[in-house]
Amino acid sequence: MRSIALPAALIALTATIAAAPAHAATPITGRWTTADGAGIVTIAPCGATLCGRLTTILKHEPGRPTTDVANKDPALRSRPVLGLPILTGFTDAGSDWRGQIYDPRNGKTYKSIVSRNANGTLAVKGCIAFFCQTQTWTAAK
Repeated sequence: MRSIALPAALIALTATIAAAPAHAATPITGRWTTADGAGIVTIAPCGATLCGRLTTILKHEPGRPTTDVANKDPALRSRPVLGLPILTGFTDAGSDWRGQIYDPRNGKTYKSIVSRNANGTLAVKGCIAFFCQTQTWTAAK
């Protein structure tokens, strides 16, 4: 069996590529106004992941409950909507952030993908299987 000698430059290039850091997603932390303008979600670190809480309600709908009444867990239905975790478990997936998004209007949680658009807004996707719906959130003032 014959051994093949690799040029030193090729070995150095291979080592450099292997040691290069993976692409990191553009940061998404901050205060964001939801697409419908109803609230502000503050995204910040939560341990090893990012999460987003509803920190301001901008549009109070008359007759709308102020607690999480649609939650499938009866024990959580009395918690206030203000301060509710909307985005949970988001981790850097290279070009975007992936986690879960909760919709307090229907009490459902969806797989979610969030990324920063070139204009500084956030593309917030909620997905069921392969079907995703995207909203654009803007930086809160």
